[in-house]
Amino acid sequence: MSALTIYPDNQPEYGEQYTDFTAIQQQLKNIGVQFERWEATFTLATDADQASVLDAYASSIDKLRHQCNFQSVDVMKLTSDNPEKAAFRQKFLAEHIHDDFEVRFFVEGRGLFYLHVADKVYAVLCEQGDLISVPANTTHWFDMGENPEFTCIRLFTTPDGWVANFTGSEIAKAFPTLDQYVAEL
Repeated sequence: MSALTIYPDNQPEYGEQYTDFTAIQQQLKNIGVQFERWEATFTLATDADQASVLDAYASSIDKLRHQCNFQSVDVMKLTSDNPEKAAFRQKFLAEHIHDDFEVRFFVEGRGLFYLHVADKVYAVLCEQGDLISVPANTTHWFDMGENPEFTCIRLFTTPDGWVANFTGSEIAKAFPTLDQYVAEL
């Protein structure tokens, strides 16, 4: 189940939660974040390779590619047996911004995006079928959990791909981790 919790940025214990997809979509639209659902054109095998994943979502990817002039698309898969999982998690947990907007579509699994906009923090739990597009220069961080299990399609308007400018803020440490957030749902 997708979820959104909006917190005052200085009070992570007081959040207003939404679980209705349309309500989540509307709240995120108010801050310029695109949130939608995609469906595969065919059932993917559990061991599907990158080409198969991209083929299953080709029509949705092409539509977004033309709409936003994406230059590159790839598939990122991270599992709990990856020896680098802790390092990846720490990198994404640090608050940062991008010069480019960040687009992620969850083919499987889930992740928790935190968007720090003005004096609010928006926690967006994305699950299989969810697409989120975080506008350029939006302060945010991402938690994949202690034992990540997800596959995402990533779209970029620059050939450099994922490039973060870290803020140095410790705000992410004040908010629930993915595992804590899911346990509280």
